[in-house]
Amino acid sequence: MSAETTQALAATPPRQTRRLLLGFAWSALAVLLFSGWLVVTRFSVTQDLRVWDIMALRFGGGALVLLPFVLRSGHRPPARGWLEGLLLALLWGVPFVLCVAEALKLTSASEASATTPCLMPVFAGLLAWLLFRERPGRFRLVGYAIIVAGLATLLAGHHLGGGRLLGIGLLMLAALLWAVYTLRFRRSGLTPLQAAAGICLWSSLLYLPVYLALGLSRLGTVGWAELSVQIVYQGLLMSGVAIVSFNRAVALLGPVAAAAIIALIPVSATLMAIPALGEVPSAGGALAIAVIAAGVACAARPTPALRRTA
Repeated sequence: MSAETTQALAATPPRQTRRLLLGFAWSALAVLLFSGWLVVTRFSVTQDLRVWDIMALRFGGGALVLLPFVLRSGHRPPARGWLEGLLLALLWGVPFVLCVAEALKLTSASEASATTPCLMPVFAGLLAWLLFRERPGRFRLVGYAIIVAGLATLLAGHHLGGGRLLGIGLLMLAALLWAVYTLRFRRSGLTPLQAAAGICLWSSLLYLPVYLALGLSRLGTVGWAELSVQIVYQGLLMSGVAIVSFNRAVALLGPVAAAAIIALIPVSATLMAIPALGEVPSAGGALAIAVIAAGVACAARPTPALRRTA
């Protein structure tokens, strides 16, 4: 956390300071889980599992875990909330996971973690400016510029021919879907748990019948050790804990600041990929990731409006 952010927190009332700190804590948890997801998914799609299996485990497992909670009277969304859940699922459900998982077969974990999470806050900030007249401050604009510069530097060190270029395009599309979701969730009226359950439920209803009818499953060919890891990570941690954590961060910090913090994923994902996948970044790649982290420090700085809002 930068010195200016620390000073901003010190100048806010205690209640708002707790709100900001909780938002940063939820964001940090989401960063760790999303980083691990990129590494785990990259490993699986280059081994025995296919993209179709990853999506089935993620949304089917998430629906089984989350539905019992939201169907209780205290958490059940209104009728309109289920339609909102469908819209959120079309943004951050099957289309998003399909784009990222397919791209992970064509790129590396470090490229994927540097493209989608880093462009997402830039897209979110620009869309908020264009659609809702929420003009980003000077520090945030500088942060966006630094993030884009760091991403360009990272990608410049790789050959972007054929399949790799397609993979980068899919990652950029995923970033746009994630950004629209981030802005929409804040205005949906749903709680973080309701939104996560809606995404998993609608994604399962739309995807699992096709998955089963076309015989796309290869789960029977995978060892129990790998399958168990995937069930826990895709179904429980990603569809449950990670989505709720990110939604809580958006609710506490606002969509633009929460999105900016998510751009720290390249740092943690790259570190995780070294022992897990043997993907060691070059000196230029490590420098680019450090530049991206500096951009996040500017883009995630609390705005005056956020500090005034309890």
